[in-house]
Amino acid sequence: MPFIAIGLVSVLAVVTLRQDTPAAAALAESLAAIKDWTFLLGPGFIVGVGNGLLLGYLMYRSGLVPRPMAVLGLVGGPLVCASGIAVLFDVFEQGGAGQGIATIPEFLWSCRLASISPSKDSGRLRSSRGMRAPPCRRPDRWAVAIDASR
Repeated sequence: MPFIAIGLVSVLAVVTLRQDTPAAAALAESLAAIKDWTFLLGPGFIVGVGNGLLLGYLMYRSGLVPRPMAVLGLVGGPLVCASGIAVLFDVFEQGGAGQGIATIPEFLWSCRLASISPSKDSGRLRSSRGMRAPPCRRPDRWAVAIDASR
């Protein structure tokens, strides 16, 4: 998200500079390059690390989603990163068919993860198997204080 915000701010600055003076064209080109790089690195690379690899690993380890679904995220994340690197080195065209095909597992992972909703009771997530997560176990501090006062 911060990458996209930086890109949007640089686009707004380019629009302002182009209305200001024609002498600011070099600065406008620099800001346009910043926009291009932020849109390339943000959605094209960082999403694969954060959404695919990190979230996929956490969901795989916690068991909050079925394992095959978490594996889809673990496969989709590196594919998005690899396609982003391929675009950086002009192997794929940005937004082209190669990058689009490489993002299919990440897209399916994100859509499936978004379709899982929290349960209505106590706000814990339900997995697709319908099993509830175990409740948190906290020590009963008040019981110790009550027993000590007797």
